[in-house]
Amino acid sequence: MIEQAEFAAMARRLGDRVRRFRARRGMSRKDLSAQAGISERYLAQLEGGRANVSVNILWLLAHAMDLPITELIEPHGDEAHADLALARKLLEALTPEQQSEAYFLLRQSFKRGLKSSRRVALIGLRGAGKTTLGRLLAERYTVPFVRVTSEIERLAGMDMTEILLSMGQKGYRKLEFAALEGAVAHHPSMVMEAGGSLVSEPATFDLLLQGCFTVWVQASPEDHMRRVMSQGDLRPIAGHQLEAMEDLRAILDARRHLYGRADAVLDTTGKTIAESLDDLSRLSSPHLGL
Repeated sequence: MIEQAEFAAMARRLGDRVRRFRARRGMSRKDLSAQAGISERYLAQLEGGRANVSVNILWLLAHAMDLPITELIEPHGDEAHADLALARKLLEALTPEQQSEAYFLLRQSFKRGLKSSRRVALIGLRGAGKTTLGRLLAERYTVPFVRVTSEIERLAGMDMTEILLSMGQKGYRKLEFAALEGAVAHHPSMVMEAGGSLVSEPATFDLLLQGCFTVWVQASPEDHMRRVMSQGDLRPIAGHQLEAMEDLRAILDARRHLYGRADAVLDTTGKTIAESLDDLSRLSSPHLGL
């Protein structure tokens, strides 16, 4: 009975991890099941902690989300350095919000002139206002406006749909890193709009944090949904409106502590474009106004 209870608890933790990584990637359950070649019904059982899972299934899921399979399996074993093991235990005991604060403090303590550039990057979920505000901010300070997604399409020579269909998450993430690295190298001053899921890729997000002054542009879930619908579609959220709102809230919850690593936060809820632009300009002027 003890073994059965432990196995059930492990299955629930595994399901939670799969659901959390899926939300960070901005993938619906339908998207992940299609890319992994696993039925949506089975995936729902797995996320609910009710499925018997093989290593092959874990590999398919990890590959579809472009994750090391070890990210889905709780890490154990000796660490390379004793202090690292102690640090891991300390961090694991913190809440996601506290972990974000700890990461920010570490980055601030060990950075080497990371914020000396005149680059501002906007992060956040689609519908927050990144594109509109980014273009206007770039015009105000007469600097280039760079969209990471546009740079990815330029590098690949195809649009986002074709990239994901032909190259999958792994290929897309490699292009994303290369696009960001190239933009930072070629633009000493710019306003950048980062894709909403970029924060889920540690190396890429760290490059963004180190190369730019980052602003999390946020809004209420209702404002996000209304703005996305006004744009004509619900990408990357699939399904009916109620299901779409649930997915949107899940994505926001999964990424909140990641977005929280930004240098500043701009809440656009209930504000006009002009009001939000003025607020963003005040945050950015110490960097773009040099």
